[in-house]
Order: sequence, then structure tokens, then C-alpha cells
Amino acid sequence: MRPLSDWLPPRDVVGVFTDIDDTLTTEGAITPDARQALAELKAAGLHVVPITGRPVGWSEPFAARWPVDAIVAENGAVGLQHTTARGLRKFYQQDMATRSANFARMQQVLAHIEQTLPGAQRSQDSAGRETDIAIDHSEFTQLPEHAIDEVVRMMHSEGMTATVSSIHINGWFGTHSKLTGARWIVRELWGRDLDAEIDRWVYVGDSTNDQVMFENFPHSVGVANIRRFEAQLTHPPRYITPSERGAGFAELVRHLLTGLA
Repeated sequence: MRPLSDWLPPRDVVGVFTDIDDTLTTEGAITPDARQALAELKAAGLHVVPITGRPVGWSEPFAARWPVDAIVAENGAVGLQHTTARGLRKFYQQDMATRSANFARMQQVLAHIEQTLPGAQRSQDSAGRETDIAIDHSEFTQLPEHAIDEVVRMMHSEGMTATVSSIHINGWFGTHSKLTGARWIVRELWGRDLDAEIDRWVYVGDSTNDQVMFENFPHSVGVANIRRFEAQLTHPPRYITPSERGAGFAELVRHLLTGLA
């Protein structure tokens, strides 16, 4: 990972995808500098789309209040777009029948993990989840590394996709991911092919569940707290900010917009 100062932003950049927890937020809340950075990106005419493992229910108020084009929640499964004319629009990658069947199966897996693995507890935002489940490992409950690995193994054994964010272990049925969610939202909102213009987008993240984005985005940046996961990253970001969390995101935006001036 090279220092952010080494990065030459593309002159024709069109937008920024960003993780939320521990990328935009610090101690669980978005900081004023990070929120201002979002507004500055929008004022510069760039698309801004947070993409997160957080549930759709948790994400709804932020889709309405933050200066963003949309939020993609539950690791690519659900899109949230707020407009003055239409209010909040919610749309999905999976159809209703698939979501309903998967939801019932996931609740069984979630209960089994809690019953059989000491210390494993569902995330406190679980009530807002529609297409995945989450076990807390660092937000309100601390799980040791071996227990995190065991949760991932148990999810995989049930045929689920599993990823580890900075706070949760997420599992779901389906092939969607942050990357497929990014492709989907660009097509849904702007009718364009992300892969054809991916060198004009930036991705910012902080943990192992951002690896698929770091691998595929030529302009990928980690906020400094990604060092916590450095040994586990097969595909680290290309650049890293001096500061952690929201302060690091604000540094990234200042660097990007200075490069465009």
C-alpha cells in the first residue's frame, strides 16, 4: 500500500464508492469532516454511493439525509435512493420469492450458530436485515479470531457466502457482493456499464470485506485503520490515507478534489 500522496487521481473521475463503518464513521457515527467531504464530492458533480454490509433498515435514514446518490446495503443486495419527488425508493437484486425462502433458511443458520458457538451473538442491527445475517465480532461483542473463523466456516458449510467486516461477520445466500452491487447500481441509476468505466471510479474501504473492490478498482484507497487487517489481505488497496476512519476519508476527498482543480 503506497501513501495517498503518491496517488494521481484520474482527471475524468465520475464517482466514489465508499464503505461506511470505520471508513466514513468514527466510533459508530459519521464525523462532521466526513459528512462535509461527501457534500464536497456532490458539489463537484461526482456520483457518491456508500456500499455497506449494514442492513437496509439501518441504512434508510442515511440514504435520506446524507448528500449521496444512493446507498447499497447488505453487501450489494439492496439499493436505497431518496429523491425529493419520490421519497425513499428501495429495490433489490433478488426477487421477493427468493428473498423469502432465503430469509427462513438464514434464520435457522443464525440460531444454530448462536446455540453452538460460545460467545457468538447476532448483531444488534439484525432486526433491519432482509437478505443476510450478521454475527457481531467487534461492535458490542468481542470474538477472538478463532471464533470468527469458525463462524465463517459454519456459514460456508450451509452453502452461504460469508465476509468479515470491521465489526460483523455477514452471511447470505446468493452470488451478490459489493462488486456486483456496484455494477448493479450504476446500471440501475445511470444505465451505464461500470466495468467499461471502472478506471474513472474510486473505492474507499477499511477491511477484508472490501477486498473484492480493492482488487477490481484501479483507484482503490484504504483508510489507515485497514492496517488492522493487513496480514489478512490478499488484495490490499493500492493507496492508504495518513489518518484513520472519517478523518482518512476526508483526506482522500481533499486529495482527489485538489487533483481535479
